[in-house]
Amino acid sequence: MNGNRWNRFGWEFDPWREFRRLQHDVNRVLGDGAATVREYPAVNLWNADGDVILTAEIPGIAPDELDVSVHENLITLKGTRRPDELKEGENYHRQERGSGNFTRSIQLPFEVYADKVEAKLEKGVLELKLPRAETTKPRKIAVSTN
Repeated sequence: MNGNRWNRFGWEFDPWREFRRLQHDVNRVLGDGAATVREYPAVNLWNADGDVILTAEIPGIAPDELDVSVHENLITLKGTRRPDELKEGENYHRQERGSGNFTRSIQLPFEVYADKVEAKLEKGVLELKLPRAETTKPRKIAVSTN
């Protein structure tokens, strides 16, 4: 007779398998990246023709409720997201969009011209065009022979 009492039912107890199953179930409930805190607003950042383009999702925020500042290579977005105003007798069935003040700072790998930054807000997406400072652009060095 086998000493493992679970074996008589046709399966063996594997604590590691059970741990992996539990971890999978927790990840499924909480979603991918549950251990990380998502920052607001979500941004995309890329290089384009020597400049940096930053887009940020900020639905429901008016341009006058948004403060964008650039200092050397640090971009800071500040604003306030107002809560939806429900009428008398209305109740939420689901409320996932947060409200309140936010601040998000993004550090670039190089300095930009703060006085030449262009910003536009369209359909809830902020787009910043950040011109890279000439002093930080790569330069081609001519190599001579003697």
